[in-house]
Amino acid sequence: MRETLERIPCNICEGMSCAPYLTLDGFAYQKCIECGLVYQNPRPVFEDLRKRYGGNYFEYEITNQENFFHLMELGLRDIRFDTLFEGREGESSFLDIGCATGLLLNYIQKMGWNTKGVEICRESAEYAIREFGLDVFVGSLHEAQFPDQCFDVIHFSHLIEHVPDPKGLLIEVKRILKPGGHVILTTPNADGFQSRLAGKSWRSAISDHLYLFTKKSMHLLLSQTGYRIVRQLSWGGIPLGKRPRLLKPTVDRLAKLFNVGDVMLFHCTKA
Repeated sequence: MRETLERIPCNICEGMSCAPYLTLDGFAYQKCIECGLVYQNPRPVFEDLRKRYGGNYFEYEITNQENFFHLMELGLRDIRFDTLFEGREGESSFLDIGCATGLLLNYIQKMGWNTKGVEICRESAEYAIREFGLDVFVGSLHEAQFPDQCFDVIHFSHLIEHVPDPKGLLIEVKRILKPGGHVILTTPNADGFQSRLAGKSWRSAISDHLYLFTKKSMHLLLSQTGYRIVRQLSWGGIPLGKRPRLLKPTVDRLAKLFNVGDVMLFHCTKA
C-alpha cells in the first residue's frame, strides 16, 4: 500500500534548510544545515508508520529476541545498572518503552522491580503479556498517559530512531520520570566506525529508521530537552558474520575504547 509522505522541519532546531545525505531504495535522508541532524525527509505520516508494526514485525522480533536481550543486558551491565537502586528494587519502578516481546522487562521484574512496558506492535505486546504476565500498554508512550513523576528508571533501546518526534518523546519521558530518576537509551551511531565504512550499505540506514543520530546530535537533543548525561558509551566494530572474523574481537574492543562503536548508549538524569 502506498504511504502518504510529509515534509518536516528539523526535530532539534526546527530549521527547514537541509542537504542530501543518503539516497536509498524508496527513501532518502537529509542533513540539517544548521545543527547536523540526519533524518528522512520527506517521510511517511504517523498513521502509515504505525501500520508497519504488525505481524511481520512481530516475526522479526521473535526471531531476534534472544540476541536483542543479550545486547541490552550487556549495555545495562556496562553502566552498572544493578548498583543504581541497590536494596530498593521492590520500591522502584522501571518502564521499558518499545518493550517488544518482553524479555528484558521479564528479566528486570525477576530482579524485584515494579515494571511496566509500552509497545506499539500489538502482537509483540500480547506475547509479552501472555508468556510472562507483564503489564504492557499497547500503543505509543503519549497514548499511555502515565501520571507525572511515576518511574524511577525509563529505558528504551533502538526506539528513538523509529519515532516521528524524538524531541516530544524525550519531553514526555522527562514528565513521567521521578526526581532523581534515570533514563537509559540506545540508538545506532551514525558517525561510528561501521557507518563510515559501510556508507549506503550501513545496516541501520533502513526505511524504519526515521532518524540517524550522531553523538553530537543526540547530545544537542538531550541538552535541549533538559537532561544531564551521566555516561555515554558505544560498542560494535565489525558486524557478526563479516570477514575477516578473526579481527572482530580486536576491532570491537577498539571501537568501544575510542567510543566509535555502531551502537551508542546514553545514561541520563534530569538536568
